[in-house]
Amino acid sequence: MTGAKTAVDWLASVAPDPGACRRAWERDSRAVALLPAGKAWDVLILPAELGCPTLDVLTRILDRTGPVLVDFGDARMGFFVPPGTAARWLGTGIRSVGAGTWIVVPYPGRSTGAVRWLVLPDGSGTLTDPALLELAMHEAAADLATREDGQ
Repeated sequence: MTGAKTAVDWLASVAPDPGACRRAWERDSRAVALLPAGKAWDVLILPAELGCPTLDVLTRILDRTGPVLVDFGDARMGFFVPPGTAARWLGTGIRSVGAGTWIVVPYPGRSTGAVRWLVLPDGSGTLTDPALLELAMHEAAADLATREDGQ
């Protein structure tokens, strides 16, 4: 459980009251926290039809990606990237969550039904490099276009 504890500490560190955030998660394993983006991470939210193949590309080229969330219904995926990325990101259909915004985050390793982790935070602060994410998105989009043309 050390990995989950470390991940909890890392995630809760950005909360307005980190102790209260940790206690809320400990009281209810299905609880979510509303955490501010832009401090330890930003989040780029992709539609799942692009996010899933993008994650596949990333896992082929990296030993470890940053954390990845998926929403209820698996419609959207959120890739955790370094703070400041959202302010510079340009991409059609990609939502960027950065400074001044908040994101719903479940306890690491537990599903809430509304949002769940596809890639758990490791607690060390590992994030996905936005340049690699962009390259993976391009490769995934090209693969999708090739498949669509072949049908």
